[in-house]
Order: sequence, then C-alpha cells, then structure tokens
Amino acid sequence: MTDTIRIDTDERGVATLTLTRAERHNAMDAAMIGELHEAARQLGGDPAVRVVVLTGEGRSFSAGADLNWMKAQFAATRADRIAEAMKLAGMLRALNELPKPLIGRINGQAFGGGLGLISVCDVAIASDAARFAFTETKLGLIPATISPYVLARMGEGRARRVFTSARLFGAAEAVDLGLLAKAVPANELDAAIAAEVTPYLACSPAAVAASKNLARSLGPVIDDATLEETARRLADTWETADAREGVGAFFDKRPAAFAG
Repeated sequence: MTDTIRIDTDERGVATLTLTRAERHNAMDAAMIGELHEAARQLGGDPAVRVVVLTGEGRSFSAGADLNWMKAQFAATRADRIAEAMKLAGMLRALNELPKPLIGRINGQAFGGGLGLISVCDVAIASDAARFAFTETKLGLIPATISPYVLARMGEGRARRVFTSARLFGAAEAVDLGLLAKAVPANELDAAIAAEVTPYLACSPAAVAASKNLARSLGPVIDDATLEETARRLADTWETADAREGVGAFFDKRPAAFAG
C-alpha cells in the first residue's frame, strides 16, 4: 500500500488499516478506493491476520468521497460514471465481506461515504467528540452506494431520521441510531478498541469467518444486482442540474441555489 492508506500488523495478528489523506480529511478519491479494495483482498487472504482495525489519520475519520473525484464525473460518459460508482460499491462490498473481524476506530468526524465505511465494520467505536452527517443531499446527490450497508446497520426507520436531511449529529445519537456500538472520551478510545479486539484472539479464525458469513447470509441481501442498482442511481443523480449546482456551490464557497 502506498499513497492513501497504511497497514501495520502486530505480532498478535492485529492489522491496523489507516486512511492517510489527513490533509483532505481522509476523503476517498479513485486511488484510495482502489487501495482499500486491494487491502481488503490482501488482509482477507492473509492467515496471519486475526483482526483488522480501520481508522483515520489526523482529526477526521473520513469526509466521504473526495469532491474533486465527484466533480470529474460531470465530464465523464454515463458508462464511465457507472464504472466509477461500481468501484466505490465494490470496495465497500469487499470490506463488508472481509472474512476477519473489522473494527472501526472512529477517531473523528465522518461524513457521507465515511458513514459507509463505518457501516461495513462489525463494530465501530468513536470518540465522543466526533460528529457525523449524510451530507449528500446538501450537494444535490444521494447516499447511493453506501445505502445497502447503512440500511443493514441502522434499519429503514432509524435511517430515515438522518439519511436525507444532511443534518449534523453527534456520537451519542450515532449510538442510538446503531451506527456505533459506543462512544468514549478520546483518551479512552484506544483502550476501548483493545478491549474489543482481545476476545477474538482466543477464537478459531475459521469459526469467526464462518459465523460472520452466516450473519451476512441471513441479513439483507447485498448482491451484484444491489450494487448495480445503487451505481445506476448515483450515475443518474450525477447527471442532474442540482448535482452540478450543489458541487459547484461547494467549490465556489456559496449557498447552493437548487431548482427544486
């Protein structure tokens, strides 16, 4: 792994997967999406890895999709838009299906696609100072590719409280919504993660993987057709005037004037 992520594995087999675009609040561009997908493949196939901890470098966990990556989609063909959306969807699916426990160490704010990364974790614990929002609709977009994982984690009823308004909410509400298992003071985050990791080290890795697969197989179906549908819907939204206006307003640092 090179530019956008880092993997450190200790002698116990605990791998820490760190997003390293701190200067961009760990926003996901095409490079990071590809590297996270490859990391999931590599970690999933490594018998020495027992547990994976996903975290961010700097003050943020992840600000979601990089706005420059989004802006580039306006000049792309529809086929290329769908292909890019499928890369994001495929990366999330690879992390969701990782045959190892995936524990989210949520060190700071998470917006948009960052909440998708939280939702593919088996357990997520955050600093109680962290803030969250599904920001897509404020940009004229929709939380399409992350939606299967968010809905699986939160359920439709709770998701509808925050999924469409783009409002900011805190760590306590994220626990209530089911996004987080718990929120702790920042200086207690590492201890909380260590307490979550330790029990897995006494378990059969094969049984853990089989149990995780069982839970997924009995939960909501997230298959090729699901991913293709979310990619199509995202491509549809990228083609709207409101998306151009919303993303343009972000770069111009002005309020968006949506057509409605």
